[in-house]
Amino acid sequence: MQLFYEPNFDSSATSISINAMESRHISKVLRKAIGEEIYVTNGLGICAEGILISNHPKECKVEVKTIIEEKKPNFRLHIAIAPTKANDRFEWFLEKATEIGIDEITPLLCDHSERRRIKAERYEKVLQAAMKQSLKYTLPILNPMVSFSDFMEMDVKSKKMIAHCEDEKKEKLFEAANRDNLILIGPEGDFSIDEIKKALKYQFIPISLSEARLRTETAGIVACHTVNLIRSI
Repeated sequence: MQLFYEPNFDSSATSISINAMESRHISKVLRKAIGEEIYVTNGLGICAEGILISNHPKECKVEVKTIIEEKKPNFRLHIAIAPTKANDRFEWFLEKATEIGIDEITPLLCDHSERRRIKAERYEKVLQAAMKQSLKYTLPILNPMVSFSDFMEMDVKSKKMIAHCEDEKKEKLFEAANRDNLILIGPEGDFSIDEIKKALKYQFIPISLSEARLRTETAGIVACHTVNLIRSI
């Protein structure tokens, strides 16, 4: 099974017109022929199984035969994380987090951040490719980059946790996580003392991800894996 992405359809669709980028891949790269079976997701939990009725490189068309709805998970995970200085390392996090399972990602601008701008369009493509590769039907939400202070002011209903490297009493994520989780992960130089104090003021719980000190992107993956592991038990 190979999955394609077209956001502009819903569960009532009887036919789908696929965007130019995916259409070119279908017709020119994969050389799909009219009559072949095609699977298309809208990234919102829906997959359409259908038949290719037009393979034009600018707009392929699919006749929908079956609509499949992804089972909604019994948990939610939002990670707010400082993008790494090396862009490929942050893209690796986005890719693997999508494959493992994550709902929302917010790039954080912190006191010690070495990357202060993000390539949002590029990151969206990474998320889309990872969703298709892992045969998931839901695309994680990628929020605009926001400063740590502004993020603290946002109204969040999730259980709020912060993973930092300072020595203090912390809960293990495996024990702290519940069905709706927000986890903060800092930059290469960790959160500043002021940021940690501010997070505690806003009722964030300090957590430990590992006995070892982890790279930013590794910490993000450990957090994803741990919450998904809890879900599977």
